[in-house]
Amino acid sequence: MIEIEGVQHRIGAASILSDIGLRLPDGKLTALIGPNGAGKSTLLRLIARLEPLQDGTIRVQGQDVATTPTAALARTMAIMVQHNSVASRLRVRELVGFGRWPHHQGRPRAADRAAVERALDAFGLQPLAGRFLDELSGGQAQRAYLAMTFAQDTGWLLLDEPLNNLDVAHARALMARLARLVRETGRSVVTVVHEVNYAAAWADHVVAMKNGRIVAQGAADDVLTESLLSDLYETPVEVSRHDGRPLVLHHHSHSQIDQRERGVEMLH
Repeated sequence: MIEIEGVQHRIGAASILSDIGLRLPDGKLTALIGPNGAGKSTLLRLIARLEPLQDGTIRVQGQDVATTPTAALARTMAIMVQHNSVASRLRVRELVGFGRWPHHQGRPRAADRAAVERALDAFGLQPLAGRFLDELSGGQAQRAYLAMTFAQDTGWLLLDEPLNNLDVAHARALMARLARLVRETGRSVVTVVHEVNYAAAWADHVVAMKNGRIVAQGAADDVLTESLLSDLYETPVEVSRHDGRPLVLHHHSHSQIDQRERGVEMLH
């Protein structure tokens, strides 16, 4: 479990996170949703200790991220950030191999090489394993960084908008792969999701954030409601059902929006 208590974060005079309290469950796919500037990526970076914790406490599997040695944390959680800067003349297999560093400290063994191959298989990268990173498309490079994170073989994967640069087919395939990973291995995933329907279709646990605060958390059916999402994104939202999961409809026609706004005006 990830336990977050009383976390606040400021940049200068600006409050980025305010009084964050959360329990993120083990063995689940958790999606962080909310509008731009809600604080989702900042929260993820604080959990991963990429930013110094200013106030409050964060514990991952009982380990206080403020005091636990980096080597121990690196065997507990792995993070993929939005902007990666690694030498472009690395080959994909070499990049994925970096995920094993916390385990072998520069002396890879057979088990490390096997873990790299499993990660390449898991993300459909074997045909690209010998390619240089600068020969990949944006979506292929994104999968390579994900495979590196996966190869770290931690109980927790923290992913900051992993669907960036992926087309619809690859985004759906990735979310399905993450859900299967959680289901089959018991590993825990926390991912920032921009398009709410990916959370609706695959997340076990959803955390909604706005203006640096937690608005709601819980099962997808409990969080992804019309009233909550309309308030969260400040736009009319409808929620339907598809294959037993919520389906969020937010591409309204002008006439639908006009009708809803007229209804609101009549109430006032």
